[in-house]
Amino acid sequence: MDQPARIDVRLANEAWESVMSAHSALMHTFAAEHMWSEISMREYDVLYTLAKHDAPMRMCDVQSGVLLSQPALSRMVDRLATRDLIAREADPNDGRAVLLSLTPAGRSLQQQVGRAHAKSVARQLGAALTPQEMQDLRSLAGKLTGGGGAP
Repeated sequence: MDQPARIDVRLANEAWESVMSAHSALMHTFAAEHMWSEISMREYDVLYTLAKHDAPMRMCDVQSGVLLSQPALSRMVDRLATRDLIAREADPNDGRAVLLSLTPAGRSLQQQVGRAHAKSVARQLGAALTPQEMQDLRSLAGKLTGGGGAP
């Protein structure tokens, strides 16, 4: 019977630290850019998560796509709904659940900010990585998230 490969704890932690340091540096750069005047990065994250789905989403499904606690997400949803960027409706299959979707204003703002953010991401990653390295990064990150790294 094959023995499992021994994991190099130091190497694994150095790799993790590198991922987190890169994330921190990039987020700091992105946060300083002009596109966040109408919406915060965290609010955009919620709009982006909703935009990736054709159908309304339950709050718990949105939460799995963003880095917010349930109470923080609930407060943010309230603020975004007050600003008419997202709509809430009762889930017809579960009266206790709420479905969230983008309003036309929310979709428009997400697309406007998203275009600027996408250019910023391309500029930052393109300055540091070759196209092959970006493909490798996408594949490796996909493996870490269980997605297999497929496009």
